[in-house]
Amino acid sequence: MPRGLAAAQDFVAEVADLTEPDTVVWCDGSQAERDRLNEELCQAGTFVRLDPQLRPNSFLARSDPKDVARVEAATFICTEEEADAGPTNNWRDPAQMRAELARVLAGSMRGRTMYVVPFSMGPVGGPASKVGIEITDSPYVVVSMRIMTRMGEQALAQIEAGAEWVPAVHSVGMPLVAEDGTTVADVPWPCNETKYISHFPQDREIWSYGSGYGGNALLGKKCYALRIASALARDEGWLAEHMLLIRLTHADGRRFHVAAAFPSACGKTNLAMLRSALPEWTVTTLGDDIVWLRPGEDGRLWAINPEAGFFGVAPGTGVTTNPTAIETLTHDVIFTNVALTDDGDVWWEGLTPEAPEHLIDWLGQDWTPQVAAETGRPAAHPNSRFTVSAAQCPIIDRDWDDGQGVPLDLILFGGRRATNVPLVTAAWDWEHGVFFGASISSERTAAAEGTVGELRRDPFAMLPFCGYNMGDYFGHWLQVGERLGSGAPQIAAVNWFRKGADGSFLWPGFAENARVLDWLLRLVEGEVTGRATPLGVAPADGELRVDGLDLREKDLVELQRVDAAAWRAEADSIEEYFAQFGDRLPEVLREQVGALRERLGQG
Repeated sequence: MPRGLAAAQDFVAEVADLTEPDTVVWCDGSQAERDRLNEELCQAGTFVRLDPQLRPNSFLARSDPKDVARVEAATFICTEEEADAGPTNNWRDPAQMRAELARVLAGSMRGRTMYVVPFSMGPVGGPASKVGIEITDSPYVVVSMRIMTRMGEQALAQIEAGAEWVPAVHSVGMPLVAEDGTTVADVPWPCNETKYISHFPQDREIWSYGSGYGGNALLGKKCYALRIASALARDEGWLAEHMLLIRLTHADGRRFHVAAAFPSACGKTNLAMLRSALPEWTVTTLGDDIVWLRPGEDGRLWAINPEAGFFGVAPGTGVTTNPTAIETLTHDVIFTNVALTDDGDVWWEGLTPEAPEHLIDWLGQDWTPQVAAETGRPAAHPNSRFTVSAAQCPIIDRDWDDGQGVPLDLILFGGRRATNVPLVTAAWDWEHGVFFGASISSERTAAAEGTVGELRRDPFAMLPFCGYNMGDYFGHWLQVGERLGSGAPQIAAVNWFRKGADGSFLWPGFAENARVLDWLLRLVEGEVTGRATPLGVAPADGELRVDGLDLREKDLVELQRVDAAAWRAEADSIEEYFAQFGDRLPEVLREQVGALRERLGQG
């Protein structure tokens, strides 16, 4: 990794020589800079300013319809040896990828401004924090990075003081001046059909071309905080994870910290902003998407949220499902690909029980409930987003910005499964818990390309985000557990989405999920013992508090039922998935599959 300001200045000069921008601007992260860029984005048609009374200092952006999600097919891990990227990543030879990037980036910023964005992942100067520099030709990226990271002069001061930093280059891939000098008209959402989201883990570099959307363009997020950071973590002895982070405080003053890994759009933001249905528990938010975990000198695993904002999925987020998120979004928000109301506010499916009579949808077209009924066209894109400062969350924890982090008591793994996976199962030990994480599967959502509803294995919810061979990643988790020993947090698997025979959800979810956390934390404290099942430890009769719930006894039984035949098939599926890692798969995980089969019995 490069170090210091001189290296940064050389990097900027080299990229400017390649991309040929009209001007180069070093961003300072100030309010004045934000206001100026927001106004320029409004003038360009990229932003629609929302009604200042209804949604102060907030904006709506509509992306190109072909640029609406992570482009996993165009996301590459460029290691010298293909085996080091592993079978779950798209691999490219580093030299070949650099040559291709040099070709497409040559002159890509002609007619545009090149912004230099120094940023910190984690509180500036914190012991677990790291810095980077993103170069971009997108002002949308600049104002979004200001929300999602600690961006500007303070981060640059860390670099000036000699900190190592990660270089990140982004271009939308639409120059405004052609090679022959003719000008090209700009568009509200510039992008290119050719896209590359390229990572060089050995050099700790990120190069992104062609997309202006989300994690493709906000390079501090999935690219740095997960793909590059996971490689850093492997080499330095920590973990970079796709997890939320919350604190639960009991009425008696005890505090617990919980991290949870769920695939995108599977309820992470809702759990991160949980309002407990059990009055003795108060939940506060430390992070909603990414957590960096480091073994501490006390033998425990310490966690920080490296981000400064929330980049959440809008559809399904509503006044009944997640009132905390709705209260967070009252001002200073960037909304992308949601619908616009006639009075200058925003709407999306799930925001309110009833849709307005008329909207301008995410495509900029008239929309009515009748249109939706006739065509099935939603008002907001299923992966539409809100970008907002975490500091605005009404239940943000007082320590969320403390660079020291918090010690973990519990790690949850879970996906969206309509059948088979019980509501809650605790692991017997760390190795068993790593098996839980390694075998997560979930029904695919709109947050990534692919068929919605299709089942895919998503180990640790890191399938699109691990920056090296996932077999080695499983091994790294096992090594961290060996180092922690008895100080390791409890691990458990949860599934809020199990359905009955009629297709309805068996568990009410949302605030009631506090009941599951309550049981798990009582298990951690030794207040309950649970009962053994073929899968792990489940609540014994009477241990899971369901008082006050309109939950039939047969549904409670079904929520925890383990179908031996179905799980033997599941074990086959897990073993088949593991097989692709060959000799990079830790033997412990093969043993876990065998032990599961033994517990299920033959048949």
